[in-house]
Amino acid sequence: MPTTTPGPARSRRRTARRPEPVDRGGAWCVVGAGVHGLSALKALHQHGIEADAFEREDEVGGNWNYGAENSRVYASTHLISSKPFTQLPDFPMPDAYPDYPNHRQVLEYFRRYADHFGLRPAIRFHHEVVRAVPVEGTTSWDLTVSDRLTGAEATYRYAGLVVANGHNWFPKMPAYPGQDSFAGEIIHSAGYKSADILRGRRVLVVGAGNTGCDIAVESAQNAEHTWHSTRRGYYYNPKFAMGRPSDQVADSLLALRLPLAVRRALFGLTLKLTVGDVTKFGLQKPDHKFFETHPIVNQQLVYYVGHGDITPVRDITAFDAEGAVFADGSRADVDLVVFATGYLARFPFLDDSLLNRREDHPQLFLQMFSPAHPTLVVSGLIQPDSGQWTLAHWQGILAARVAEARRDRPAAAAAFASRAQSEADRRFTAGVDYKDSTRHYFEVAHQEYLAELQRAIHQLEEAR
Repeated sequence: MPTTTPGPARSRRRTARRPEPVDRGGAWCVVGAGVHGLSALKALHQHGIEADAFEREDEVGGNWNYGAENSRVYASTHLISSKPFTQLPDFPMPDAYPDYPNHRQVLEYFRRYADHFGLRPAIRFHHEVVRAVPVEGTTSWDLTVSDRLTGAEATYRYAGLVVANGHNWFPKMPAYPGQDSFAGEIIHSAGYKSADILRGRRVLVVGAGNTGCDIAVESAQNAEHTWHSTRRGYYYNPKFAMGRPSDQVADSLLALRLPLAVRRALFGLTLKLTVGDVTKFGLQKPDHKFFETHPIVNQQLVYYVGHGDITPVRDITAFDAEGAVFADGSRADVDLVVFATGYLARFPFLDDSLLNRREDHPQLFLQMFSPAHPTLVVSGLIQPDSGQWTLAHWQGILAARVAEARRDRPAAAAAFASRAQSEADRRFTAGVDYKDSTRHYFEVAHQEYLAELQRAIHQLEEAR
């Protein structure tokens, strides 16, 4: 007698219906409680927009929450922009803080900010947004959120979405010929937390951003020897010039509205007097003009190169079991490689089409507003040539003004959305032609960009 094989169990069961999302009405959602998330949350509340925030970690601070899973600060991290050019405009840093606060002081500052503006009750800690989907036929969003402590998921419906999960958390990991054959240890700077990993080792640091230079200096102080590999030559800016934080000196020149050529000449003179000709130390001559790369603020690297504790080398061409071979044919036998090669902007809970991705990065109006969806706002997708948090403050206010316009002035909101569609490719570089690299996708000249944010805010205010 033939047997009958039963079909899959799901074919005999009624498919479970997903519960309806919790409808938050006109409320907006903020993803992340770093400085951009906090600024947006505060601005929305101050403009009468109900808003919730979801933060995957146990505390505010984002990247500055040292020890958190996606935090990329390390034990010795300090700000590279000085206190007046970093602090939020409506919440000054304590007078007792130094010119360049460390990461512990920064995190405490963010905690005080959240408490001062009463933001904590609106933040769900240990909650990660795993999916954000536009609601068909509307401008609303359904967000599926996972409780990281229990694993439970829930879906909420919001009128708008501010994405502030940061763009310096997903490592950009290079691959060189022979890399798999290297017998030593390879890490990305994303996993670098302290100098303990460097002590007594022969270390190759790859990358000349601020993180790469910081780690090379720490390696010079702790390792048996350090090699620092860079693709090109750079300008190494001192943290202090003429007895003041150097960014304050540079901003004074900007305030005088001097032509770019004059500012370049003055900057060159300042570097000549403070750092000198870096090629005399064996460093490469820069292949670009001043301001065409993101500022490197590190006056110690040249010091340690001059003392022989750091050997500058060219770009890597290949690895073998013992170490690396460089573009000039030289080699270094090392047992630890630190790739300080930057990060890629990733938003794993969003479909890429919503972000207007071009060449692996979103292309957004004012580097904030998606041309693909009128209630999608990204805060923090900027890399300014000065402190960032003032821009975070005004990005938050602009996001709140847009939310307010969508609620109260539909015509003004529609006009703004139309601009987002037509001006998404506009850059704010003050006429500077930045070198082509992923670290410059989001570069902005802070004064020009700030003026554009404020202009957009005023236009929305005048459209009443």
